Amino acid sequence: MTTYVLIPGAASTSWYWHRVTPLLRERGHDVVAVDLPCDDDRAGLAEYADAVVDAVGGRTGLVLVAQSMGGFTAPMVCDRIPVDLLVLVAAMVPRPGESPGDWWTATGQEQARRENEELEGRDPDAPFDPVTAFLHDVPPEVAAESAHHVREQSGTPFEKPWPLPAWPDVPTRFLLCRGDRFFPAAFQRRVVRERLGFDPDEMGGGHLPALARPAELVDRLEAYRISISDS
Repeated sequence: MTTYVLIPGAASTSWYWHRVTPLLRERGHDVVAVDLPCDDDRAGLAEYADAVVDAVGGRTGLVLVAQSMGGFTAPMVCDRIPVDLLVLVAAMVPRPGESPGDWWTATGQEQARRENEELEGRDPDAPFDPVTAFLHDVPPEVAAESAHHVREQSGTPFEKPWPLPAWPDVPTRFLLCRGDRFFPAAFQRRVVRERLGFDPDEMGGGHLPALARPAELVDRLEAYRISISDS
């Protein structure tokens, strides 16, 4: 049996995956949607990885799926337990020695975001609005419910360097979202090519596909899983 291990992004919870989890279970898979200690100032990336490893327990046949900031945690998990496949979704891709706090400047994310805002006709100097940035393509009832599942994000994990000396030796796929306003598609294409050495795959929609397009996301995940099992 395959176990999908689902890691949320910053300030998020396992609820982020609540539309994906039943679809994966309908296909006969075990699912572990992880809650990270994001609001605990004592917890850094090491503790985030601990939380994932603890949630997995003794399960095997792991497909690890990481959303957004989860891209920093997931490779650390791969370095500790056997993982068959790592899938990064609209994710941050770290380099050795780079902290999550340094990632933004090192990748040029803010300039890329501003350029994308201008290209799409929005004011790049407008105050940051999470609804506009993250929820623009999420069904209204899901977007409204999401407000009850946002947690405070501690700054602690942004402070220390990513500890791995290299990307783990695990089959890795990257799925970007062409309508992502936070990590624009052109930006993600460049970062993935520079840091992982391959071209990302693409789907429609914004930064939160598990909320906006769960069925399409599950189809993508399953296609990745099957390609690995057939290889």
